[in-house]
Amino acid sequence: MRIPSLSVVIPTLNAARELDNLLGLIESQTLRPLDILVVDSSSEDGTAAEAAKHPDVRFDRIERKDFNHGLTRDMALKRTAGDFVCFLTQDAVPASERYLERLVAPMLVDESVALVSGRQLPKADARRFEQLVRGFNYPDAPSIRGKSDLPKYGIKTFFASDVCSCYRRSAYEACGGFDAVNTNEDMLMAARFISAGYRVAYEPEASVYHSHNLTPKEQYARNRAVGRFLEEHARDLMFASEIGEGGKLVKNVSLQLLREGRLGEFLAFGLDCVARLSGNRKGRSDARRDLEGK
Repeated sequence: MRIPSLSVVIPTLNAARELDNLLGLIESQTLRPLDILVVDSSSEDGTAAEAAKHPDVRFDRIERKDFNHGLTRDMALKRTAGDFVCFLTQDAVPASERYLERLVAPMLVDESVALVSGRQLPKADARRFEQLVRGFNYPDAPSIRGKSDLPKYGIKTFFASDVCSCYRRSAYEACGGFDAVNTNEDMLMAARFISAGYRVAYEPEASVYHSHNLTPKEQYARNRAVGRFLEEHARDLMFASEIGEGGKLVKNVSLQLLREGRLGEFLAFGLDCVARLSGNRKGRSDARRDLEGK
């Protein structure tokens, strides 16, 4: 098996508390990156100074108003040189020194795989229902999905997350790269790959610690953005349904919380679900209204 050429891209905003540790973990990987690029949205907390502790890391500053989840990552990818490009968020912590090696592995053994996402494990401070949500969304079993899997997986056919992901550069360039989108650029790119005949993979052996204890207000806002995205890009996502997977998640997590006798977490999860659903519906209605007004 040949040694892959790998680049790592980390978008940042006020990441001073996290960046030094993250860069140290990346630099100590068994698969050493060809280059590491930090793209910073004009941080005000010393992020640049933390990056400067690592002489081999390139630090590019952009104006905060110019950040876009799709276009900023596209710009960053074009400023790197690896055959494969790994994206990480500043708050994702690799669980082992073999993280990058394991993330790239599915693409080395199968040239049809254009994108691999890793597993997100809950952080130590994650509340119980968030731990269970992570466990449902990021299981132990690996998967590789293509167009023929759409009837089986529905919207989850396009499952991908740039919290911890890796792209095959040649496939990315062949499919046109990221668009200007404010969320779910990873899912949209996965759909483009699959439409073009490539496949996308999930590799649980490539793990990071990453989770958030979002308030209902934050969950509503996040899902409103996701709902808008799903409505605007329904055609790109081949009109795949998300309802089945959402129902399975709610049932799985709720039953486990009740088995454990965690009534408080059960009620909190119910409120979280209401925020997710209402946000999603509002985002979709916003998108339909705007599209009808054009």
